[in-house]
Amino acid sequence: MKRIVFLFAVCIGSGAVHAQTDPHLKLWYAKPAKAWEEALPLGNGKTGAMVFGHVKTERYQLNDNTLWSGFPDPGNNPNGPTVLPQVRQAVFEGEYIKAAELWKKMQGPYSARYLPLGNLLLDFDHADTVGTAYYRDLDLATAIAAVRYSSGGIQYQRETFTSFPDKVMMVRLTASTGKSISFTAALTSKLHFSVTATAANQLALTGKAPKFVANRESEPQQVVYDEDPKGEGMNFVIYLRVKNEGGTVKQSGDKITVTNADAVTLYLTEATSFNGFNKSPGKEGKAPGIEAGNNLKKALAFSYAQLKQRHTADYQQLFNRVKLDLGSNEAAVKLPTDERLRQFAQNKGDNQLQTLYYQFGRYLLIASSRPGSRPANLQGIWNDHVQPPWGSNYTTNINTEMNYWLAENTNLSECHQPLFDFMKELAVNGAVTAKVNYNIPEGWVTHHNSDLWAKTSPPGGYEWDPRGMPRWSCWPMAGVWFSTHLWEHYLYTGNKQWLQQQAWPLMKGATQFMLHWLVKDSTTNFLVTNPSTSPENTIKLNGKEYQVALGSTMDMSLLRELFTAVIRAGEQLNIEPAFRKQVQQALDRLYPYHIGQYGQLQEWYGDWDDPKDKHRHLSHLFGLYPGSQITVQQTPELAAAAKQSLIHRGDVSTGWSMAWKINWWARLQDGEHAYKILSDAFTYIDPNQTRETMGGGGTYPNLFDAHPPFQIDGNFGATAGITEMLLQSHAGYLSLLPALPGAWPAGSVKGIKARGNFTVDIKWEAGKLTTAKIYSGGGGVCRIKSTTPVKIVEVKANILNGNNTNPLNIAYGKPVYLKAAAANLVSVGKEGEYVIEFPTVKGKTYTVTGYVNGR
Repeated sequence: MKRIVFLFAVCIGSGAVHAQTDPHLKLWYAKPAKAWEEALPLGNGKTGAMVFGHVKTERYQLNDNTLWSGFPDPGNNPNGPTVLPQVRQAVFEGEYIKAAELWKKMQGPYSARYLPLGNLLLDFDHADTVGTAYYRDLDLATAIAAVRYSSGGIQYQRETFTSFPDKVMMVRLTASTGKSISFTAALTSKLHFSVTATAANQLALTGKAPKFVANRESEPQQVVYDEDPKGEGMNFVIYLRVKNEGGTVKQSGDKITVTNADAVTLYLTEATSFNGFNKSPGKEGKAPGIEAGNNLKKALAFSYAQLKQRHTADYQQLFNRVKLDLGSNEAAVKLPTDERLRQFAQNKGDNQLQTLYYQFGRYLLIASSRPGSRPANLQGIWNDHVQPPWGSNYTTNINTEMNYWLAENTNLSECHQPLFDFMKELAVNGAVTAKVNYNIPEGWVTHHNSDLWAKTSPPGGYEWDPRGMPRWSCWPMAGVWFSTHLWEHYLYTGNKQWLQQQAWPLMKGATQFMLHWLVKDSTTNFLVTNPSTSPENTIKLNGKEYQVALGSTMDMSLLRELFTAVIRAGEQLNIEPAFRKQVQQALDRLYPYHIGQYGQLQEWYGDWDDPKDKHRHLSHLFGLYPGSQITVQQTPELAAAAKQSLIHRGDVSTGWSMAWKINWWARLQDGEHAYKILSDAFTYIDPNQTRETMGGGGTYPNLFDAHPPFQIDGNFGATAGITEMLLQSHAGYLSLLPALPGAWPAGSVKGIKARGNFTVDIKWEAGKLTTAKIYSGGGGVCRIKSTTPVKIVEVKANILNGNNTNPLNIAYGKPVYLKAAAANLVSVGKEGEYVIEFPTVKGKTYTVTGYVNGR
C-alpha cells in the first residue's frame, strides 16, 4: 500500500511547487480522523484549521484567535482597599482560613471564553465512504496537510495550508482522471450565523458571538447573545471562493456545487470585528468583511503554486533553523504515527518519534504565534467548543508562560513577540487594577487568568461562586513572571534598543507594583508577599487545608528573578540609578529560600510540606527552572533540596506538569530521569474513550499533549525540555550536552540558541561530544562547559578568571537560604566538568572539538 501511495503522489502532483522536505518529519495516518484529537492542525498565527481527512464529507474546523466571547470588562473590585488590610492581619495572626474567606470579597469575574469560528464542509459524490489506499499527513517541513485515497478506480488528493504572508487558507483538489471532481461546499458555525451565496462561486458566512459564556455549568445562564444584532458580541465573517478548472460551478441555495471538474482550488479568508482590547467588538468593532474581502482579493491575484511557494518560503525561514537527529528506526517510520505512539513503550528504539514530537512543538508555535497575532492560549489557536475546558483562556500561573519556553532556545524568537504585545495591554489594564483593587498608585499587576480583553483583575466569580477558590484566584504575580520573559529575550538576542524601548517600561512597572505590594514580616523582618499562595496547591497541616498564607517560595523566587533582571537591565542601559538602588534594597530583604525537615525545598513560608503530596503544581521550583537561581554547580544544597521535592511529588502527573519535570531534571543534569518522564509522556491516549480529567498525562493520536484534556503547553514544555537536555546557558556558560540520556547515544542538533546570542550546533557519538559549532551573533566572551575535555580550533581558549564578562551570560549568583537542622540532603551527581572560555567576533563561527573513547 505504501508503494501505491507514494507513486500516487508523483502522478497527480503536476503543477505543484515541490519544496525540499525531510520524509520523516510527517505525522501520517492510514485512516481519517474520528475525533478532533485525531485531526491535524494548521495555522498562520490567526486562522486555525483542524483537517479531519474524511473521504465522503471532509471537515475543516476553523478558528480565529480574536474570536472570544464578551467585551472589555475590567472586573476590578473596589472592596479591595478595605478588605486587603483585613486579609493581611488575618494572615499575620495565623488565621489562614479566615484570610481565605475574606479574600473572596476581593475577587472579580471569570475571563471570557475562546470560541470556535466555523466549519468548511466538502461533501463529495463518491459512492463509497471509505476509499482505498488511504493516506493523510501533516508535513512539518512545509506546514501542508495532504489527504490521498482511491475511489471508483480514481485517485484523489487534497492539499491544504494556511498562509501567514497572504492571510488565506488554501485547499487544492486534484484527481488522476479528468472531470472526476464533484462536491458541494458549505460553511457552518456553532455560533449564530447565516450563509449567503454572493456569487455562483462564492459563499459568505456572517456570524455573531455571544456576549457571555458561563464558566460554571451551575450558572443560570450558559450562553447569552445580545438581542440587538448591533449590540455586544464579536461579529465575524468567513469568505469562500471556488476556482474550478474544467467542469461547472453553481450556487445551490446557501451552498456551492462543483461538477466534473479536473481540479479545484479553494480560497478561504475570515476576520472578526476585534478592534482592540479596550473596545467593544459589537459597538466599536471593525467591519470584518473589509479585512476578509481585502485578503481574498489579494490572494486571488496569485496562482495556487505562487501562494504555496510564498507560504513555504515564509514558514521554512523559521522552521528550518533547527534540525535534530536522535537516530532513526527504519521499521518504526514505516508505521502510521498513531501506531508508533501505541508501540512506543515496547519499541524502545523509536527515537525518531521523539524528534518528530520535538519539531511538532516548534511547528505549533509557528502556527499559533506570529508577529501581529494574539499570543497562544491554552489550546494554541485550536478549539472546537463553545464552552472549552478552562475557557481555552490565558492561564497565567504556568500555562501561558510555558507556551513560550521554547521560543528563544529553539530559535523562534520572533514568535515570542505576541506575548510582549499582550503585556503592553495588560500593563494598561493592570495599572487600573492596581489602583482600584489595592490603592497602589504606580506599576501594574495581572492575576491568574486573562483573555482577549487583557483582563487583569482576580478571577473567582466575585462572591457568588462557591467553587471560586483563593488558592488560584489570590495570585497577583503573573506580571512578574511575564516580565522575566522580556529579560530572557534580551539575553538571547542582545537587542539593547528593544530592551530600553519595549522591555524596560514593562519590567519597571511590574517591579513598581511589587515594591508597594511587599510588606514587612514582623516575625522575621524580611519582606514578604501577603496574602500569598503556591498556585492551586494547599497547605496540608494537622488534618486541615489552608489556601492562603504569606511569603510562598514561588512568590519570593519570582521576585528575586525579576528584581535581579531589573537591576542588571538598568546597569546595561545606564539609567535610573536611584530606582535600581531601591530595587536592590528590596531584593536584599526578601524572605529567603528554606530547606525543610525532609531535605526538601520548602514550598511555603513554614516547614509545612507534606512528603505524600502529589500535586501537579511544583511552583516553588521556579528558581530551578525556568529561573536561574538554583544550579547544581553553584548552589548544590538548594539543587539537592529541589531534587528531593521532585522525588516526593513523583513523575506521573498532568501533561504540562510532566513537561515541566523534564526541564527540572535536565537542570539537575539527570538525563536519565528527564528521559524517563519524556518517555512516560508518550503514552497513547485514545480520544474516543472517556478519561479522568487532570490525570496521567499522555499524547493524543495527532501528538497533541493530553492534560487530559488537550492543553498545548505540554507540547511546548516538552520541546523546551529536550533542548535543555542538549544545551543550557543559564549558569554563566554554555553547557554542552548537560543531560544527555543513554537512549540517545549518537546524534546531532543544529541551530539551537544560547544566552549571549550564540547559535549552537552539536554532534555526539557514544554519548560524548565530538564537535560543536558556535556562531557568535553579537561578539563577546563565550564560556563553555562540557563533560569531556574540549578545545577551540580557531582561537586559543583562555584560563578562567572570575565570572563571565559577557553581560548576556552572567550567572545569577548564590541566593541566601536557611536549612533545617534535621535536613538530610540527597546527592546531586556532577560528572567531570571542563570549562573554558574564548573571545568571539560578531558574525564568526567557532569549532569545538571533543574526544570519543579517549581519542
